[in-house]
Amino acid sequence: MEKETSSDGFWELPIEKRTVLLKKISRLGESIKFWNELNSLCDNLKAAAELYQEEDDDELLAEITDYFAKIDNSLESLEITGLFNPDIDDRNAIVSIHPGAGGTESTDWASMLYEMYRRWITEEDLKFKLLDYIPGDEAGIKSVTFSVTGPFAFGKLKAEIGVHRLVRISPFDSQKRRHTSFASVFVFAEIDEDVEVEILADDIRVDTYRASGAGGQHVNTTDSAVRITHTTTGIVVQCQNERSQHKNKATAMKMLKSQLFDLQQKELNKEKDLENSKKQDNSWGSQIRSYVLHPYQMVKDHRTNWEVGNTRAVLNGEINEFIKAALSQKIC
Repeated sequence: MEKETSSDGFWELPIEKRTVLLKKISRLGESIKFWNELNSLCDNLKAAAELYQEEDDDELLAEITDYFAKIDNSLESLEITGLFNPDIDDRNAIVSIHPGAGGTESTDWASMLYEMYRRWITEEDLKFKLLDYIPGDEAGIKSVTFSVTGPFAFGKLKAEIGVHRLVRISPFDSQKRRHTSFASVFVFAEIDEDVEVEILADDIRVDTYRASGAGGQHVNTTDSAVRITHTTTGIVVQCQNERSQHKNKATAMKMLKSQLFDLQQKELNKEKDLENSKKQDNSWGSQIRSYVLHPYQMVKDHRTNWEVGNTRAVLNGEINEFIKAALSQKIC
């Protein structure tokens, strides 16, 4: 494939075909990089273990433990990869988080989920890009949208679609009462040029406005932010991350295309769409996962019954066990 890109006729191909080929090369390159890094970890572990047998050094033992942990994480990631649908799961993802019932508590909870996913993205060696951010009135966020780029980004994150529930002693309650908060997570596959989604000019309304909040403060002197409304379906997308209105519009169109493609896929699978629709009510009884910080510590996924007691680790981004359980039971 790399030879094809250096051939004389490559740049004469339509841009869609060139883009698809280059993305395939990139994804294969990432896969090769993964195996090379895993092989290097195994070699380093073997060398450290042999040296430890001779020297019995505490620092070497700590190094060996670290290698074991990294290899274990890599193998867990590999095991998850084997559960994917290669036709769509090996795509980048667009993620949106919205607070639900609960006021300031929920906007703060939405920001906690946002940080959880950012930490997970870093640990998974994926790439993060903020697309839209609206801060809460008192704390947290009203909504946030970001893209996640890397191998099987959508395949992993689709397990997070739904309502997430938090139970804790509220830091905003002077009487220190227990509160329950909700936030919704939506994930869409980023659609490449090889997928055709028809968007008619008459079906969209484009509005521009002044960007604000995180990711938009550097451009809040001009109307660079873009909001696109698809009047036929009611889908609304917005982007304010770039300085250029043109770039924000292009990104917003990509977001709209991804959501319309997702809608088309649901139409092809009515039964699964019915199950997904049950997750959209952002309130009590519709949650896919509960994070309980008081009176006990537990995170439980209600779809798989997978639960862990280390809530701090989960909120720090350790969610692969939940993703693996959901994929294994084919509920996402």
